[in-house]
Amino acid sequence: MTSPILLAWSSGKDSALALEALQAQPEFEVVGLLTAVSADYDRVSMHGVRRAILEAQASQLGLPLFQAPLSAHSSNEDYDAAWAAALQMARRALGSVQHIAYGDLFLEDVRQYREAQAVRLGYVPVFPLWRCDTADLARHFLATGHEAWVTCVDTSQLPAQFAGRRFDEQFLQDLPSAVDPCGERGEFHTCVVAGPCFRQRVEVVRGECVRRDGRFEYCDLLLAV
Repeated sequence: MTSPILLAWSSGKDSALALEALQAQPEFEVVGLLTAVSADYDRVSMHGVRRAILEAQASQLGLPLFQAPLSAHSSNEDYDAAWAAALQMARRALGSVQHIAYGDLFLEDVRQYREAQAVRLGYVPVFPLWRCDTADLARHFLATGHEAWVTCVDTSQLPAQFAGRRFDEQFLQDLPSAVDPCGERGEFHTCVVAGPCFRQRVEVVRGECVRRDGRFEYCDLLLAV
């Protein structure tokens, strides 16, 4: 029996890979996306992707999008409340959904947080990419026709000039050896604009780069007109 499942959609490449993996598993049917959005900046939290691009992604994936708005200084309790509200909204629209999938790869503390939150909020977490080799995943992402841009760089781990680059073979070759190829330790974040799950490419253009909190270099992406 196929179970409906929601995907925690970050707008980045790992979410796209998780979606691809889930769609290959007959036991699940992805029925919607859940995304935490910064209400202060009108962007996807951490990734810095504009809401307009997030909504364009959902449209091209053919999936309903449910957003959890957060302020810049939200606590864990605030996050729980926003996530619970988004989940409730999804359940009202889609019916009973008991599973939420995440694109996490290997950070045990992150997984433990997800699992504890799932207990608090009453759902079952699923990790379709867990412990996959990240170098293999990065190459698979490119080999299968996915496309992404690097939208955020943690300059304490990676030079600022990597922000705004395409996530491609040259990018992977240029990464310092200490940086995970998928940026799983927060070295960088991406915005996926095309791939096997997309109906059409989300056309974007590069905007300006800006440094926030003295550490995070963001490259703004805008929908192409």
